[in-house]
Amino acid sequence: MLDAAIKTQLQAYLANIKQPIELVPSLDDSAKASELRALLEEIAGLHEMVTLAPEADDARKPSFLIRRTGTDIGVRFAGIPLGHEFTSLVLALLQVGGHPPKVSDEVIAQVRALEGDFAFETYFSLSCQNCPDVVQALNLMSILNPRISNVSIDGALFKDEVDGRKIMAVPSVYLNGEPFASGRMDIEQILAKLDTGAVARAAEKIAAKEPFDVLVVGGGPAGAAAAIYAARKGIRTGVVAERFGGQVLDTMGIENFISVPHTEGPRLATALEQHVRDYDVDIMNVQRAKKLVPARTVGGYAEVELESGATLRARAVILATGARWRTMNVPGEDEYRNKGVAYCPHCDGPLFKGKRVAVIGGGNSGIEAAIDLAGITAHVTLIEYDGQLRADAVLQRKLYSLPNVTVITSALTTQVHGDGEKVVGLTYKDRNTEETHLVELEGIFVQIGLVPNTEFLADAVALSNRGEIEVDHRAHTSQPGIFAAGDATTVPYKQIIIAMGQGSTAALSAFDYLIRLPAEEERAEAA
Repeated sequence: MLDAAIKTQLQAYLANIKQPIELVPSLDDSAKASELRALLEEIAGLHEMVTLAPEADDARKPSFLIRRTGTDIGVRFAGIPLGHEFTSLVLALLQVGGHPPKVSDEVIAQVRALEGDFAFETYFSLSCQNCPDVVQALNLMSILNPRISNVSIDGALFKDEVDGRKIMAVPSVYLNGEPFASGRMDIEQILAKLDTGAVARAAEKIAAKEPFDVLVVGGGPAGAAAAIYAARKGIRTGVVAERFGGQVLDTMGIENFISVPHTEGPRLATALEQHVRDYDVDIMNVQRAKKLVPARTVGGYAEVELESGATLRARAVILATGARWRTMNVPGEDEYRNKGVAYCPHCDGPLFKGKRVAVIGGGNSGIEAAIDLAGITAHVTLIEYDGQLRADAVLQRKLYSLPNVTVITSALTTQVHGDGEKVVGLTYKDRNTEETHLVELEGIFVQIGLVPNTEFLADAVALSNRGEIEVDHRAHTSQPGIFAAGDATTVPYKQIIIAMGQGSTAALSAFDYLIRLPAEEERAEAA
């Protein structure tokens, strides 16, 4: 099951186990069960504190429990957690075995203080880069609190459950048998949903913070670079972010990050956050900005109001709020989101195996999505608004070579159709003839670019007609002391490496701004 290099790595990790654990399989006569047994035997053979227990009779087969020997502490996987979930398997082995998790003492205390019984079921796909965060968070919570349990289920292996629960997007989480959440979440976001007082407590704590020299709004590549460069100047630096990593978390393969031939978004996001935490930076996660109030006087404090109700102050603010997937904005899209309308082909594609799907968008991301989906679905219809595809020629050649792909150009999607529970088709208008056409299908993957996260800035700084923050070559905005970087700005070419460079520029410009401010006494006299 595991190649020699991975086995060597895993054996090194297992050396961190402090308490004995056992692997308890529940198997049937399927080929996947044989694969799972082989995997568990390999793992048990790598360390003396890991043993393979006799088979149990769990309702889901094949599945297995990782249990701390002699206790009820453990986590369960239904399926074979390889692919993107291999890291989840490794962490579960270590944490059940007593290796301390890399979360704050505050988060650990909050998990342990939760009252009530929480039985989670988490559906994932092995190709989903968003799923491991959710799986790992819920696994850790079940290890820390005996009243919490989690079973992570490979939707491809338990298709009857997926169909019965009408799951069309992963990760999908059920709590005590009822839908709880869908999409990427970290442990802090899950706690915010479970612990109703957490938001108020966090807001109170944030509001009590002293003003920052530089406050970075956003935790993507631009925000991380800005925070590092600011902190290296020895000034008081804070980062407030809805989710650290930003849109990088939703990126599959990254092959143009110079000096790194290949990486994946979640891995890069983790590295970004760790690098920022190496410095004296105050990171405030799971916080969404609501309003920016520029300083009323040069050198005064700008204010960033958060949706939690807290307000932060800083002499300089760097806006690095990034962008999000653009939606079609047509009837039926919101109604059938996660019920056939999807935005991540890598995550949700396996749920549409053998079905008919459409991809909206003819750029690189759209063509790549269509190529990937053609390998697992019955048929792909690619719909492009322009009169021609805009993707790289090499991608177009590959697309046109596929027998189960239909390409429609000069087409405007006008409506998503459903039966009340799931998508059943879409309507598009031929822009040349004005005729409308119905395409019957089960899934729609939207890949039409990005929209900047700048709605809260409408009255604070100058924005372009596309909603991007207008900046000059030094990352200055229209307001003194307010800087911006990354995909939310007018800087062309939305690339990770460009965002990092712009974040660095913004931080250096902010520092230059601060050192040129008049002394405190002069500001007081001027006021």
